[in-house]
Amino acid sequence: MSCHVNKQEHKIQKTDRDFISIFDGKTLKNWKGDPGYWHVENGNLVGIVTPETLLKKNSFIIWQGGQPENFELKLEYRISEAGNSGVNYRSELLDTIPYALRGYQCDIDGKQRYTGQNYEEKKRTTLAYRGEKVLINPQNNPDSTGNLRANIKNNCWLIRDEIESLGAPHSLKAKIKNNDWNQVHLIINGNKLQHYINGTLMSEVTDADTINRSLKGYIGVQVHVGPPMKVEYRNIKLKLL
Repeated sequence: MSCHVNKQEHKIQKTDRDFISIFDGKTLKNWKGDPGYWHVENGNLVGIVTPETLLKKNSFIIWQGGQPENFELKLEYRISEAGNSGVNYRSELLDTIPYALRGYQCDIDGKQRYTGQNYEEKKRTTLAYRGEKVLINPQNNPDSTGNLRANIKNNCWLIRDEIESLGAPHSLKAKIKNNDWNQVHLIINGNKLQHYINGTLMSEVTDADTINRSLKGYIGVQVHVGPPMKVEYRNIKLKLL
């Protein structure tokens, strides 16, 4: 067992050199968001919601460097206890809402209820809870593409099967640090979407829904509707596959 872990750690260290930084730690160059919520402080990308700036809609700061298809993304985050955030990828811009994205999200929150799960923002909702390896099944009825709500119940997509457990949710939750820095590592390749937190696989989705899935799109991070909050991101690195 220890031999396997060592090999895996060596592989990660070896491939780190292929990542490029997409946040310089000094400016918002190549990022676009509402300056009322996002700024750079102490080398970190910071999102803040205050009692005076409570949101009516979720707001993102969006990387302007491209719309990656297959990639790995690494970053570190720290979030307040009341915070709710997430890392979106393969997402599309919404014309009707400023600084909004629709698409896959690695969920992040300060109470660790959702961190690591795959939530599709403004679309199919929860695709995989923390601890699940899921197959999103094809839709047999192409007409249902415009009626997503018919296939959603309790904020979860219904046309899916859990094919394997990745561990008990409470055990995986224990891998996440409170009020401290955690690392996100996303491996997004083809229709397989893997979310790692601190080196542990938290959720995996194989998306066979050719009607609704996305194979490329924007990367962005979020401040969420709700109470005042703060989230910080640093060491944001991307590797195209």
